[in-house]
Amino acid sequence: MSSTTAGAHSAPLTKDHRKVIFASSLGTVFEWYDFYLYGSLAVIIGKQFFGGLNETSQFIFALLAFAAGFAVRPFGALVFGRLGDMIGRKYTFLVTIVLMGLSTFLVGILPSYATLGILAPIILIVLRLLQGLALGGEYGGAATYVAEHAPNGKRGLYTSFIQTTATIGLFLSLLVIWGCRNYLGKDAFEAWGWRIPFWVSVILLGVSVWIRMQLAESPLFQQMKAEGKTSKAPITESFFSKNGKIALLALLGATAGQAVVWYGGQFYSLFFLTKTLGMDPNQADIFIAIALALATGGFIFFGWLSDKIGRKVIVLGGCLIAVVTYFPVFKALTHNVNPALEAAVAASPVTVTADPARCAFQFDPVGKATFKQSCDVIKSALAKKGIPYQNAPGAAGSVATVSIGGTVLTSFEGEALDSAAFKSQSEAFGKQLTDALAAASYPAKADPAQMNKPMVIALLTFLVLLVTMVYGPIAAWLVELFPTRIRYTSMSLPYHIGNGWFGGFLPFTAFAIVAATGNIYSGLWYPVVVAAFTVVIGALFLPETKDRDITE
Repeated sequence: MSSTTAGAHSAPLTKDHRKVIFASSLGTVFEWYDFYLYGSLAVIIGKQFFGGLNETSQFIFALLAFAAGFAVRPFGALVFGRLGDMIGRKYTFLVTIVLMGLSTFLVGILPSYATLGILAPIILIVLRLLQGLALGGEYGGAATYVAEHAPNGKRGLYTSFIQTTATIGLFLSLLVIWGCRNYLGKDAFEAWGWRIPFWVSVILLGVSVWIRMQLAESPLFQQMKAEGKTSKAPITESFFSKNGKIALLALLGATAGQAVVWYGGQFYSLFFLTKTLGMDPNQADIFIAIALALATGGFIFFGWLSDKIGRKVIVLGGCLIAVVTYFPVFKALTHNVNPALEAAVAASPVTVTADPARCAFQFDPVGKATFKQSCDVIKSALAKKGIPYQNAPGAAGSVATVSIGGTVLTSFEGEALDSAAFKSQSEAFGKQLTDALAAASYPAKADPAQMNKPMVIALLTFLVLLVTMVYGPIAAWLVELFPTRIRYTSMSLPYHIGNGWFGGFLPFTAFAIVAATGNIYSGLWYPVVVAAFTVVIGALFLPETKDRDITE
Protein backbone atom coordinates (compact mmCIF):
# COMPACT_ATOMS: atom_id res chain seq x y z
CA MET A 1 0.00 0.00 0.00
CA SER A 2 1.38 3.44 -0.90
CA SER A 3 1.99 6.14 1.68
CA THR A 4 -0.74 8.18 0.02
CA THR A 5 -3.19 5.34 0.49
CA ALA A 6 -2.11 4.71 4.05
CA GLY A 7 -2.57 8.38 4.91
CA ALA A 8 -5.97 8.39 3.32
CA HIS A 9 -7.10 5.60 5.63
CA SER A 10 -6.86 8.00 8.54
CA ALA A 11 -8.13 11.07 6.69
CA PRO A 12 -10.96 12.79 8.56
CA LEU A 13 -14.43 13.38 7.17
CA THR A 14 -14.13 17.03 6.10
CA LYS A 15 -16.86 19.66 5.80
CA ASP A 16 -16.66 19.47 2.00
CA HIS A 17 -16.94 15.68 2.11
CA ARG A 18 -20.04 15.92 4.27
CA LYS A 19 -21.59 18.40 1.83
CA VAL A 20 -20.95 16.08 -1.12
CA ILE A 21 -22.38 13.05 0.70
CA PHE A 22 -25.41 14.93 2.01
CA ALA A 23 -26.31 16.62 -1.27
CA SER A 24 -25.85 13.47 -3.34
CA SER A 25 -27.69 11.27 -0.87
CA LEU A 26 -30.61 13.63 -0.27
CA GLY A 27 -31.30 14.02 -3.96
CA THR A 28 -31.13 10.27 -4.44
CA VAL A 29 -33.56 9.73 -1.51
CA PHE A 30 -36.12 11.84 -3.33
CA GLU A 31 -35.64 9.91 -6.57
CA TRP A 32 -36.18 6.59 -4.79
CA TYR A 33 -39.21 8.07 -2.99
CA ASP A 34 -40.69 8.93 -6.37
CA PHE A 35 -39.90 5.53 -7.84
CA TYR A 36 -41.22 3.42 -4.98
CA LEU A 37 -44.49 5.25 -4.46
CA TYR A 38 -45.78 3.16 -7.32
CA GLY A 39 -44.64 -0.13 -5.78
CA SER A 40 -46.15 0.73 -2.41
CA LEU A 41 -49.50 1.56 -4.05
CA ALA A 42 -49.53 -1.29 -6.60
CA VAL A 43 -52.86 -2.73 -5.43
CA ILE A 44 -54.68 0.62 -5.62
CA ILE A 45 -53.04 1.57 -8.91
CA GLY A 46 -54.10 -1.79 -10.33
CA LYS A 47 -57.73 -0.92 -9.58
CA GLN A 48 -57.40 2.66 -10.87
CA PHE A 49 -55.62 2.02 -14.16
CA PHE A 50 -56.37 -1.60 -15.06
CA GLY A 51 -60.07 -1.61 -14.24
CA GLY A 52 -60.92 -3.62 -17.35
CA LEU A 53 -59.18 -6.72 -15.99
CA ASN A 54 -60.20 -9.34 -13.45
CA GLU A 55 -58.88 -8.89 -9.92
CA THR A 56 -55.94 -11.28 -10.19
CA SER A 57 -54.86 -9.81 -13.53
CA GLN A 58 -55.21 -6.28 -12.14
CA PHE A 59 -52.61 -6.98 -9.48
CA ILE A 60 -50.26 -8.93 -11.74
CA PHE A 61 -50.44 -6.28 -14.46
CA ALA A 62 -49.91 -3.49 -11.92
CA LEU A 63 -46.76 -5.32 -10.81
CA LEU A 64 -45.75 -5.73 -14.44
CA ALA A 65 -46.13 -1.98 -15.00
CA PHE A 66 -44.02 -1.51 -11.86
CA ALA A 67 -41.44 -3.83 -13.38
CA ALA A 68 -41.52 -1.88 -16.68
CA GLY A 69 -39.74 0.96 -14.90
CA PHE A 70 -37.03 -1.49 -13.97
CA ALA A 71 -36.85 -2.98 -17.46
CA VAL A 72 -35.60 0.26 -19.01
CA ARG A 73 -33.14 1.14 -16.25
CA PRO A 74 -30.20 -0.46 -18.13
CA PHE A 75 -31.00 1.74 -21.13
CA GLY A 76 -31.00 4.78 -18.86
CA ALA A 77 -27.64 3.58 -17.57
CA LEU A 78 -26.27 3.54 -21.12
CA VAL A 79 -27.71 6.92 -22.13
CA PHE A 80 -26.84 8.85 -18.98
CA GLY A 81 -23.70 6.86 -18.20
CA ARG A 82 -22.30 7.87 -21.58
CA LEU A 83 -23.17 11.52 -20.92
CA GLY A 84 -21.66 11.33 -17.44
CA ASP A 85 -18.37 9.98 -18.74
CA MET A 86 -18.24 12.55 -21.54
CA ILE A 87 -19.59 15.82 -20.11
CA GLY A 88 -19.53 15.28 -16.34
CA ARG A 89 -21.16 13.67 -13.33
CA LYS A 90 -22.89 16.72 -11.84
CA TYR A 91 -24.95 17.93 -14.80
CA THR A 92 -25.98 14.43 -15.82
CA PHE A 93 -27.63 13.61 -12.53
CA LEU A 94 -29.29 17.03 -12.52
CA VAL A 95 -31.07 16.00 -15.71
CA THR A 96 -32.09 12.64 -14.25
CA ILE A 97 -33.67 14.13 -11.14
CA VAL A 98 -35.78 16.60 -13.16
CA LEU A 99 -36.99 13.81 -15.44
CA MET A 100 -37.88 11.64 -12.44
CA GLY A 101 -39.70 14.39 -10.55
CA LEU A 102 -41.85 15.52 -13.47
CA SER A 103 -42.78 11.94 -14.43
CA THR A 104 -43.86 11.20 -10.87
CA PHE A 105 -46.00 14.33 -10.63
CA LEU A 106 -47.76 13.45 -13.89
CA VAL A 107 -48.70 10.02 -12.48
CA GLY A 108 -50.45 11.91 -9.68
CA ILE A 109 -52.65 13.89 -12.09
CA LEU A 110 -53.24 11.16 -14.69
CA PRO A 111 -56.96 10.31 -15.10
CA SER A 112 -57.91 6.71 -14.32
CA TYR A 113 -59.16 3.90 -16.57
CA ALA A 114 -62.76 4.93 -15.83
CA THR A 115 -62.09 8.33 -17.45
CA LEU A 116 -59.55 7.66 -20.20
CA GLY A 117 -60.11 3.98 -20.92
CA ILE A 118 -57.16 2.13 -22.46
CA LEU A 119 -55.16 5.38 -22.76
CA ALA A 120 -54.80 5.55 -18.98
CA PRO A 121 -52.65 2.41 -18.54
CA ILE A 122 -50.70 3.23 -21.72
CA ILE A 123 -49.75 6.69 -20.44
CA LEU A 124 -49.02 5.25 -16.99
CA ILE A 125 -46.57 2.75 -18.47
CA VAL A 126 -44.89 5.49 -20.54
CA LEU A 127 -44.38 7.53 -17.36
CA ARG A 128 -43.00 4.46 -15.60
CA LEU A 129 -40.56 4.00 -18.47
CA LEU A 130 -39.39 7.62 -18.13
CA GLN A 131 -38.93 7.09 -14.39
CA GLY A 132 -36.87 3.99 -15.08
CA LEU A 133 -34.67 5.80 -17.59
CA ALA A 134 -34.06 8.57 -15.07
CA LEU A 135 -33.19 6.18 -12.27
CA GLY A 136 -30.89 4.29 -14.62
CA GLY A 137 -28.75 7.41 -14.88
CA GLU A 138 -29.12 8.60 -11.29
CA TYR A 139 -27.55 5.90 -9.18
CA GLY A 140 -24.32 5.52 -11.15
CA GLY A 141 -23.84 9.28 -11.13
CA ALA A 142 -24.37 9.68 -7.41
CA ALA A 143 -22.22 6.68 -6.45
CA THR A 144 -19.40 7.66 -8.81
CA TYR A 145 -19.51 11.28 -7.68
CA VAL A 146 -19.24 10.41 -3.99
CA ALA A 147 -16.61 7.70 -4.54
CA GLU A 148 -14.41 10.09 -6.53
CA HIS A 149 -14.46 12.53 -3.61
CA ALA A 150 -13.63 9.82 -1.05
CA PRO A 151 -10.09 9.10 0.15
CA ASN A 152 -8.68 5.62 -0.34
CA GLY A 153 -9.65 3.37 2.51
CA LYS A 154 -12.98 5.12 3.12
CA ARG A 155 -14.93 4.57 -0.06
CA GLY A 156 -17.03 1.86 1.55
CA LEU A 157 -18.03 4.23 4.34
CA TYR A 158 -18.64 7.24 2.09
CA THR A 159 -20.67 5.40 -0.56
CA SER A 160 -22.68 3.54 2.09
CA PHE A 161 -24.60 6.78 2.67
CA ILE A 162 -25.75 6.59 -0.96
CA GLN A 163 -26.78 2.99 -0.27
CA THR A 164 -29.13 4.10 2.51
CA THR A 165 -31.10 6.27 0.10
CA ALA A 166 -33.15 3.50 -1.53
CA THR A 167 -34.36 2.25 1.85
CA ILE A 168 -34.92 5.76 3.22
CA GLY A 169 -36.85 6.63 0.05
CA LEU A 170 -39.01 3.56 0.56
CA PHE A 171 -39.44 4.47 4.24
CA LEU A 172 -40.45 8.03 3.30
CA SER A 173 -42.97 6.79 0.74
CA LEU A 174 -44.52 4.41 3.28
CA LEU A 175 -44.67 7.20 5.88
CA VAL A 176 -46.40 9.66 3.54
CA ILE A 177 -48.84 6.97 2.36
CA TRP A 178 -49.60 5.96 5.95
CA GLY A 179 -50.27 9.58 6.93
CA CYS A 180 -52.56 10.23 3.97
CA ARG A 181 -54.45 6.95 4.40
CA ASN A 182 -55.09 7.58 8.09
CA TYR A 183 -56.00 11.26 7.68
CA LEU A 184 -58.38 10.74 4.76
CA GLY A 185 -59.75 7.30 5.62
CA LYS A 186 -59.50 4.16 3.51
CA ASP A 187 -62.30 4.94 1.03
CA ALA A 188 -61.21 8.51 0.25
CA PHE A 189 -57.57 7.47 0.02
CA GLU A 190 -58.30 4.69 -2.48
CA ALA A 191 -60.62 6.94 -4.49
CA TRP A 192 -58.31 9.96 -4.87
CA GLY A 193 -56.05 10.45 -1.83
CA TRP A 194 -53.42 8.04 -3.19
CA ARG A 195 -52.49 10.86 -5.60
CA ILE A 196 -51.27 13.20 -2.84
CA PRO A 197 -47.89 11.46 -2.30
CA PHE A 198 -47.23 11.89 -6.03
CA TRP A 199 -48.06 15.61 -5.87
CA VAL A 200 -45.61 16.04 -2.99
CA SER A 201 -42.82 15.05 -5.39
CA VAL A 202 -42.91 18.55 -6.95
CA ILE A 203 -41.74 20.04 -3.65
CA LEU A 204 -39.05 17.41 -3.30
CA LEU A 205 -37.96 18.04 -6.88
CA GLY A 206 -37.41 21.73 -6.22
CA VAL A 207 -35.40 21.05 -3.06
CA SER A 208 -33.26 18.39 -4.78
CA VAL A 209 -32.42 20.52 -7.81
CA TRP A 210 -31.48 23.50 -5.62
CA ILE A 211 -29.17 21.36 -3.47
CA ARG A 212 -27.43 19.75 -6.42
CA MET A 213 -26.87 23.09 -8.12
CA GLN A 214 -24.56 23.96 -5.22
CA LEU A 215 -22.14 21.13 -5.99
CA ALA A 216 -18.91 21.30 -7.99
CA GLU A 217 -17.86 18.66 -10.51
CA SER A 218 -15.98 15.53 -9.37
CA PRO A 219 -12.26 16.35 -8.90
CA LEU A 220 -11.14 13.17 -10.69
CA PHE A 221 -13.35 14.00 -13.68
CA GLN A 222 -12.11 17.60 -13.74
CA GLN A 223 -8.50 16.43 -13.74
CA MET A 224 -9.17 13.84 -16.43
CA LYS A 225 -10.95 16.42 -18.59
CA ALA A 226 -8.15 18.95 -18.14
CA GLU A 227 -5.65 16.34 -19.26
CA GLY A 228 -7.80 15.43 -22.30
CA LYS A 229 -8.24 11.83 -21.16
CA THR A 230 -12.04 11.59 -21.22
CA SER A 231 -13.50 8.74 -23.24
CA LYS A 232 -14.91 9.52 -26.66
CA ALA A 233 -16.82 6.21 -26.80
CA PRO A 234 -17.68 5.10 -23.25
CA ILE A 235 -20.12 2.39 -24.32
CA THR A 236 -17.64 0.79 -26.73
CA GLU A 237 -14.81 0.94 -24.19
CA SER A 238 -17.03 -0.37 -21.41
CA PHE A 239 -18.65 -3.37 -23.05
CA PHE A 240 -16.86 -4.16 -26.33
CA SER A 241 -13.36 -4.57 -24.95
CA LYS A 242 -11.73 -6.66 -22.21
CA ASN A 243 -13.67 -4.49 -19.75
CA GLY A 244 -16.88 -6.14 -20.96
CA LYS A 245 -15.93 -9.38 -19.22
CA ILE A 246 -15.58 -7.53 -15.91
CA ALA A 247 -18.99 -5.91 -16.41
CA LEU A 248 -20.59 -9.32 -17.07
CA LEU A 249 -18.97 -10.83 -13.98
CA ALA A 250 -20.07 -7.82 -11.91
CA LEU A 251 -23.64 -8.52 -13.00
CA LEU A 252 -23.69 -12.27 -12.41
CA GLY A 253 -21.32 -12.38 -9.44
CA ALA A 254 -22.49 -9.33 -7.49
CA THR A 255 -25.52 -7.25 -8.50
CA ALA A 256 -27.97 -10.03 -9.50
CA GLY A 257 -27.86 -11.66 -6.07
CA GLN A 258 -27.72 -8.32 -4.28
CA ALA A 259 -30.84 -7.24 -6.18
CA VAL A 260 -33.04 -10.22 -5.35
CA VAL A 261 -32.09 -10.01 -1.68
CA TRP A 262 -32.91 -6.27 -1.70
CA TYR A 263 -36.32 -6.67 -3.32
CA GLY A 264 -37.09 -9.90 -1.50
CA GLY A 265 -36.44 -8.37 1.90
CA GLN A 266 -38.25 -5.08 1.38
CA PHE A 267 -40.82 -5.39 -1.41
CA TYR A 268 -41.77 -9.03 -1.71
CA SER A 269 -42.12 -9.22 2.06
CA LEU A 270 -44.65 -6.35 1.90
CA PHE A 271 -46.66 -8.09 -0.82
CA PHE A 272 -46.46 -11.36 1.11
CA LEU A 273 -47.86 -9.76 4.27
CA THR A 274 -50.79 -8.09 2.54
CA LYS A 275 -51.67 -10.23 -0.48
CA THR A 276 -50.85 -13.68 0.89
CA LEU A 277 -51.26 -13.46 4.65
CA GLY A 278 -54.16 -10.98 4.64
CA MET A 279 -52.58 -8.36 6.88
CA ASP A 280 -54.19 -4.93 6.82
CA PRO A 281 -52.08 -2.77 4.43
CA ASN A 282 -51.88 0.05 6.96
CA GLN A 283 -50.46 -2.29 9.59
CA ALA A 284 -48.07 -3.88 7.07
CA ASP A 285 -46.71 -0.44 6.15
CA ILE A 286 -46.10 0.28 9.84
CA PHE A 287 -44.27 -3.01 10.42
CA ILE A 288 -42.08 -2.56 7.34
CA ALA A 289 -41.35 1.05 8.30
CA ILE A 290 -40.30 -0.02 11.82
CA ALA A 291 -38.01 -2.70 10.39
CA LEU A 292 -36.47 -0.17 8.01
CA ALA A 293 -35.90 2.30 10.85
CA LEU A 294 -34.27 -0.38 13.02
CA ALA A 295 -32.01 -1.84 10.34
CA THR A 296 -31.05 1.10 8.11
CA GLY A 297 -27.90 1.79 10.15
CA GLY A 298 -26.64 -1.53 8.79
CA PHE A 299 -25.85 0.15 5.47
CA ILE A 300 -23.32 2.43 7.17
CA PHE A 301 -21.95 -0.38 9.35
CA PHE A 302 -21.38 -2.82 6.50
CA GLY A 303 -19.98 -0.06 4.27
CA TRP A 304 -17.50 0.82 7.04
CA LEU A 305 -16.75 -2.85 7.68
CA SER A 306 -16.05 -3.43 3.98
CA ASP A 307 -13.20 -0.91 4.25
CA LYS A 308 -11.69 -3.20 6.89
CA ILE A 309 -12.33 -6.77 5.71
CA GLY A 310 -13.41 -6.37 2.08
CA ARG A 311 -16.50 -5.87 -0.08
CA LYS A 312 -16.69 -9.36 -1.54
CA VAL A 313 -17.00 -11.39 1.66
CA ILE A 314 -19.82 -9.20 3.00
CA VAL A 315 -21.93 -9.03 -0.18
CA LEU A 316 -21.61 -12.74 -0.98
CA GLY A 317 -22.06 -13.63 2.69
CA GLY A 318 -25.39 -11.78 2.73
CA CYS A 319 -26.52 -13.62 -0.40
CA LEU A 320 -25.57 -16.97 1.13
CA ILE A 321 -27.46 -16.27 4.37
CA ALA A 322 -30.53 -15.34 2.31
CA VAL A 323 -30.31 -18.64 0.40
CA VAL A 324 -30.27 -20.59 3.66
CA THR A 325 -32.89 -18.60 5.58
CA TYR A 326 -35.54 -17.30 3.15
CA PHE A 327 -37.86 -20.31 3.31
CA PRO A 328 -37.81 -20.66 7.12
CA VAL A 329 -38.15 -16.89 7.64
CA PHE A 330 -41.20 -16.56 5.38
CA LYS A 331 -42.76 -19.64 6.96
CA ALA A 332 -42.13 -18.04 10.35
CA LEU A 333 -43.90 -14.90 9.10
CA THR A 334 -46.96 -17.02 8.30
CA HIS A 335 -46.83 -18.59 11.77
CA ASN A 336 -46.60 -15.22 13.53
CA VAL A 337 -48.85 -13.10 11.29
CA ASN A 338 -51.68 -15.50 10.50
CA PRO A 339 -51.42 -18.62 12.69
CA ALA A 340 -55.04 -19.47 11.91
CA LEU A 341 -54.17 -19.82 8.22
CA GLU A 342 -51.17 -22.01 9.06
CA ALA A 343 -53.31 -24.22 11.28
CA ALA A 344 -56.08 -24.51 8.69
CA VAL A 345 -53.62 -25.48 5.93
CA ALA A 346 -52.14 -28.18 8.17
CA ALA A 347 -55.49 -29.53 9.36
CA SER A 348 -57.56 -29.16 6.19
CA PRO A 349 -55.33 -28.76 3.11
CA VAL A 350 -56.99 -27.52 -0.06
CA THR A 351 -56.48 -29.61 -3.20
CA VAL A 352 -57.67 -28.73 -6.70
CA THR A 353 -58.20 -31.80 -8.88
CA ALA A 354 -58.53 -30.95 -12.55
CA ASP A 355 -57.56 -31.88 -16.08
CA PRO A 356 -54.24 -29.97 -16.47
CA ALA A 357 -55.06 -29.24 -20.11
CA ARG A 358 -58.12 -27.32 -19.00
CA CYS A 359 -56.41 -25.02 -16.46
CA ALA A 360 -55.41 -21.61 -17.85
CA PHE A 361 -52.68 -19.29 -16.62
CA GLN A 362 -55.01 -16.50 -15.53
CA PHE A 363 -53.18 -13.45 -16.80
CA ASP A 364 -55.12 -11.21 -19.19
CA PRO A 365 -53.27 -7.97 -20.06
CA VAL A 366 -55.99 -6.60 -22.35
CA GLY A 367 -59.03 -7.61 -20.30
CA LYS A 368 -60.65 -9.57 -23.14
CA ALA A 369 -60.09 -13.18 -22.12
CA THR A 370 -62.67 -15.09 -20.13
CA PHE A 371 -61.68 -17.82 -17.71
CA LYS A 372 -64.79 -19.96 -17.54
CA GLN A 373 -63.40 -23.49 -17.40
CA SER A 374 -64.19 -25.35 -14.19
CA CYS A 375 -60.54 -25.35 -13.07
CA ASP A 376 -60.26 -21.60 -13.64
CA VAL A 377 -63.41 -20.93 -11.63
CA ILE A 378 -61.89 -22.66 -8.58
CA LYS A 379 -58.39 -21.21 -8.87
CA SER A 380 -59.68 -17.69 -9.47
CA ALA A 381 -61.83 -17.90 -6.33
CA LEU A 382 -58.95 -19.30 -4.24
CA ALA A 383 -56.46 -16.70 -5.52
CA LYS A 384 -58.89 -13.90 -4.72
CA LYS A 385 -59.16 -15.18 -1.14
CA GLY A 386 -55.40 -15.77 -0.80
CA ILE A 387 -55.87 -19.47 -0.03
CA PRO A 388 -52.91 -21.81 -0.73
CA TYR A 389 -53.71 -25.05 -2.49
CA GLN A 390 -52.19 -28.15 -4.01
CA ASN A 391 -52.74 -29.38 -7.56
CA ALA A 392 -53.75 -32.93 -8.44
CA PRO A 393 -54.28 -34.26 -12.00
CA GLY A 394 -57.83 -35.19 -12.94
CA ALA A 395 -59.18 -37.32 -15.76
CA ALA A 396 -59.19 -35.81 -19.23
CA GLY A 397 -62.30 -33.71 -19.76
CA SER A 398 -63.46 -34.05 -16.15
CA VAL A 399 -65.09 -31.21 -14.21
CA ALA A 400 -62.67 -29.79 -11.64
CA THR A 401 -63.22 -30.30 -7.93
CA VAL A 402 -61.75 -28.76 -4.81
CA SER A 403 -61.35 -30.64 -1.54
CA ILE A 404 -61.09 -28.75 1.75
CA GLY A 405 -60.31 -31.27 4.46
CA GLY A 406 -63.11 -33.81 4.09
CA THR A 407 -65.39 -31.54 2.03
CA VAL A 408 -65.41 -31.83 -1.76
CA LEU A 409 -66.99 -29.16 -3.98
CA THR A 410 -67.59 -29.65 -7.69
CA SER A 411 -67.09 -26.67 -9.95
CA PHE A 412 -69.01 -25.99 -13.15
CA GLU A 413 -68.17 -25.43 -16.80
CA GLY A 414 -69.12 -21.89 -17.71
CA GLU A 415 -68.01 -21.64 -21.33
CA ALA A 416 -71.54 -22.15 -22.69
CA LEU A 417 -73.11 -19.66 -20.25
CA ASP A 418 -73.83 -16.03 -20.95
CA SER A 419 -72.33 -13.36 -18.68
CA ALA A 420 -75.33 -13.11 -16.36
CA ALA A 421 -75.66 -16.87 -15.90
CA PHE A 422 -71.91 -17.28 -15.39
CA LYS A 423 -71.86 -14.50 -12.79
CA SER A 424 -74.81 -16.06 -10.95
CA GLN A 425 -73.23 -19.52 -10.83
CA SER A 426 -69.82 -18.07 -9.87
CA GLU A 427 -71.38 -16.24 -6.94
CA ALA A 428 -73.22 -19.38 -5.85
CA PHE A 429 -70.03 -21.44 -6.06
CA GLY A 430 -68.10 -18.68 -4.28
CA LYS A 431 -70.56 -18.81 -1.38
CA GLN A 432 -70.19 -22.58 -1.15
CA LEU A 433 -66.42 -22.19 -1.13
CA THR A 434 -66.54 -19.45 1.52
CA ASP A 435 -68.76 -21.58 3.75
CA ALA A 436 -66.51 -24.63 3.33
CA LEU A 437 -63.37 -22.63 4.10
CA ALA A 438 -65.01 -21.09 7.15
CA ALA A 439 -66.09 -24.53 8.36
CA ALA A 440 -62.46 -25.66 8.01
CA SER A 441 -61.37 -22.61 10.10
CA TYR A 442 -59.69 -20.72 7.23
CA PRO A 443 -59.56 -17.04 8.25
CA ALA A 444 -60.88 -14.33 5.92
CA LYS A 445 -57.90 -12.14 6.92
CA ALA A 446 -55.16 -11.98 9.50
CA ASP A 447 -56.41 -11.32 13.04
CA PRO A 448 -54.29 -8.60 14.74
CA ALA A 449 -55.11 -10.11 18.14
CA GLN A 450 -53.40 -13.37 17.18
CA MET A 451 -50.27 -11.78 15.74
CA ASN A 452 -46.96 -12.02 17.53
CA LYS A 453 -46.07 -8.44 16.64
CA PRO A 454 -42.57 -8.32 18.21
CA MET A 455 -41.60 -11.49 16.35
CA VAL A 456 -43.01 -10.17 13.05
CA ILE A 457 -40.95 -6.99 13.44
CA ALA A 458 -37.88 -9.07 14.36
CA LEU A 459 -38.26 -11.24 11.24
CA LEU A 460 -38.75 -8.23 8.97
CA THR A 461 -35.76 -6.50 10.58
CA PHE A 462 -33.65 -9.60 9.87
CA LEU A 463 -34.69 -9.45 6.19
CA VAL A 464 -33.76 -5.75 6.01
CA LEU A 465 -30.41 -6.44 7.73
CA LEU A 466 -29.63 -8.88 4.92
CA VAL A 467 -30.50 -6.05 2.52
CA THR A 468 -28.00 -3.76 4.25
CA MET A 469 -25.36 -6.47 4.15
CA VAL A 470 -25.54 -7.02 0.39
CA TYR A 471 -26.24 -3.40 -0.54
CA GLY A 472 -24.03 -1.37 1.82
CA PRO A 473 -20.69 -2.22 0.14
CA ILE A 474 -21.90 -2.76 -3.45
CA ALA A 475 -21.31 0.79 -4.73
CA ALA A 476 -17.70 0.86 -3.54
CA TRP A 477 -17.10 -2.60 -5.05
CA LEU A 478 -18.50 -1.57 -8.45
CA VAL A 479 -16.67 1.78 -8.51
CA GLU A 480 -13.34 0.07 -7.79
CA LEU A 481 -13.80 -2.50 -10.56
CA PHE A 482 -13.68 0.08 -13.37
CA PRO A 483 -11.33 2.90 -14.55
CA THR A 484 -12.27 6.58 -14.15
CA ARG A 485 -12.69 7.36 -17.87
CA ILE A 486 -15.56 4.85 -18.25
CA ARG A 487 -16.61 4.34 -14.63
CA TYR A 488 -20.08 5.95 -14.83
CA THR A 489 -21.10 3.81 -17.81
CA SER A 490 -19.32 0.61 -16.78
CA MET A 491 -20.74 0.38 -13.25
CA SER A 492 -24.22 1.61 -14.16
CA LEU A 493 -25.15 -1.10 -16.65
CA PRO A 494 -24.43 -4.21 -14.52
CA TYR A 495 -25.97 -2.46 -11.53
CA HIS A 496 -29.20 -1.66 -13.34
CA ILE A 497 -29.51 -4.96 -15.19
CA GLY A 498 -29.09 -6.66 -11.83
CA ASN A 499 -31.46 -4.40 -9.92
CA GLY A 500 -33.75 -3.50 -12.81
CA TRP A 501 -34.24 -6.94 -14.30
CA PHE A 502 -33.28 -9.56 -11.73
CA GLY A 503 -34.59 -7.49 -8.81
CA GLY A 504 -37.37 -5.43 -10.33
CA PHE A 505 -39.11 -8.45 -11.82
CA LEU A 506 -39.03 -10.35 -8.52
CA PRO A 507 -42.49 -9.32 -7.19
CA PHE A 508 -44.18 -10.02 -10.53
CA THR A 509 -42.34 -13.30 -11.13
CA ALA A 510 -42.76 -14.62 -7.59
CA PHE A 511 -46.46 -13.73 -7.44
CA ALA A 512 -47.09 -15.36 -10.84
CA ILE A 513 -45.32 -18.54 -9.67
CA VAL A 514 -47.48 -18.62 -6.54
CA ALA A 515 -50.67 -18.02 -8.52
CA ALA A 516 -49.79 -20.87 -10.88
CA THR A 517 -48.71 -23.42 -8.26
CA GLY A 518 -50.95 -22.53 -5.32
CA ASN A 519 -47.95 -22.83 -2.97
CA ILE A 520 -47.51 -19.52 -1.12
CA TYR A 521 -43.76 -20.15 -0.70
CA SER A 522 -42.94 -21.30 -4.25
CA GLY A 523 -42.17 -17.74 -5.38
CA LEU A 524 -39.15 -17.74 -3.05
CA TRP A 525 -37.33 -20.14 -5.36
CA TYR A 526 -36.64 -17.21 -7.68
CA PRO A 527 -34.54 -15.10 -5.24
CA VAL A 528 -32.97 -18.20 -3.66
CA VAL A 529 -31.70 -19.62 -6.97
CA VAL A 530 -30.42 -16.25 -8.25
CA ALA A 531 -28.64 -15.47 -4.97
CA ALA A 532 -27.03 -18.93 -4.89
CA PHE A 533 -25.81 -18.49 -8.47
CA THR A 534 -24.28 -15.13 -7.55
CA VAL A 535 -22.43 -16.63 -4.58
CA VAL A 536 -20.75 -19.20 -6.84
CA ILE A 537 -19.84 -16.81 -9.67
CA GLY A 538 -18.69 -14.01 -7.36
CA ALA A 539 -16.57 -16.30 -5.19
CA LEU A 540 -14.81 -17.87 -8.18
CA PHE A 541 -14.32 -14.98 -10.57
CA LEU A 542 -14.56 -11.52 -8.95
CA PRO A 543 -11.60 -9.91 -7.14
CA GLU A 544 -11.53 -8.11 -3.82
CA THR A 545 -10.99 -4.38 -4.45
CA LYS A 546 -10.95 -2.57 -1.10
CA ASP A 547 -7.27 -1.54 -1.35
CA ARG A 548 -7.38 -0.26 -4.93
CA ASP A 549 -6.43 3.36 -5.52
CA ILE A 550 -8.93 4.59 -8.11
CA THR A 551 -6.89 7.75 -8.76
CA GLU A 552 -4.19 5.67 -10.43
